[in-house]
Amino acid sequence: MLKTRAIILAGGEGTRLGVLTAKRTKPAVPFAGKYRIIDFTLSNCVNSSLFDVMIVAQYRPHSLIEHIGAGGPWDLNRDFTGGVRIFTPYKSPSASWFVGTADAIQQNFTFIKRGEKELVLILSGDHIYSMDYSSMIQYHLDHHAKLTMATIQVPVSEASRFGIVGVDSNMKVTSFVEKPANPPSNLANMGVYVFNKADLDRLLWEDHDNRDSSHDFGKDIIPQMVSSGDAVYAYPFDGYWVDVGTVNSYWEAHMDLLCTPPAFDLYNPRWVIHTRTEERPPARIHRTAEISDSLVCDGCTIEPGARVIRSVLGPGTTIRSGAIVEESILLTDTLVGQAATVQRAITDKRAKILNGVQLGAIQPDAVTITMVGKNSTIPADSIVQPGAIIWTDVCESDYESNLVPSGAYIQTRRKPHEL
Repeated sequence: MLKTRAIILAGGEGTRLGVLTAKRTKPAVPFAGKYRIIDFTLSNCVNSSLFDVMIVAQYRPHSLIEHIGAGGPWDLNRDFTGGVRIFTPYKSPSASWFVGTADAIQQNFTFIKRGEKELVLILSGDHIYSMDYSSMIQYHLDHHAKLTMATIQVPVSEASRFGIVGVDSNMKVTSFVEKPANPPSNLANMGVYVFNKADLDRLLWEDHDNRDSSHDFGKDIIPQMVSSGDAVYAYPFDGYWVDVGTVNSYWEAHMDLLCTPPAFDLYNPRWVIHTRTEERPPARIHRTAEISDSLVCDGCTIEPGARVIRSVLGPGTTIRSGAIVEESILLTDTLVGQAATVQRAITDKRAKILNGVQLGAIQPDAVTITMVGKNSTIPADSIVQPGAIIWTDVCESDYESNLVPSGAYIQTRRKPHEL
């Protein structure tokens, strides 16, 4: 098999994830308690025996850089035989802030084309899935393709969120339209591409010189290749794959982990999801506490009489006595006070839900997620209705009432130097 370099696009601002991306890039958002979203793509690389990985970052990369480090947890701390490297935008006469996915690759292509790699595997750092890329690479070679793109069948109701692919009987791509209002099919682009390095270099320069281009793979590069009759092939993927780009899809992907059997298997010994873990003591479950259909990370404490139902608790989360947590995702070191109720909510790191709070609710006719940002506190005995958003660093004095209605948006009134 030809030598391949993997490029992970990890610069997404992820504004649709609200408070979760207020202080971090989307690929660095925690998932399933102990992981970051990018861990799934990185683990796919090493499980596919791909150990030469570049990560292209942009928006708030600090958490991502700290998490990746030298790449040890993924066996990517290598100097001469590959390894992982992170690239961010830099200012020069010919380079600046990335304006699209193709531009992000083009600005770094001097580094990408170093060495003897003949293929470039381009990946997104914000999807949850397990995929053997080596099979896709072999498929690309067998079809003598210039571009192979991974595709998956999605629900017709969601097809307008994706690039939609048309193919012939040999899986050659005959049409491609990015996020159409009226999708002609439900065969969706997964954002996983295999290019021949020389072809990619030429395509990126042509796109770079096109002043009318938005410099994006989905909007510009792929449609141009298809319209030119280039050998573009669709690689069919039928496993679990979710783009967790919205609050609801992020929440639903967590709920998928709690099904019986789970829709996505975190426990497959042949496909381990690697991550950088914090040293925490074992979870402590007190007598009379009740936990069902949930994931509970190390360092958690569930006190007597507390109930945790269909939820994911990140490391160090504490659920005080008498509290109820249901269908919620609580990230690292969240505190839920005595007799508080948390339903269909997502809380970021170090959120404090004080005694007697009612946060969110389960509504029979809709899934409405309530969100609490990093380092924020909800005062005791407050009612936070479904769909309300508590932004980052909010303290008790920032509330004008103990009722936060649906759709409300609470921000801190403190100045940055006071935080």
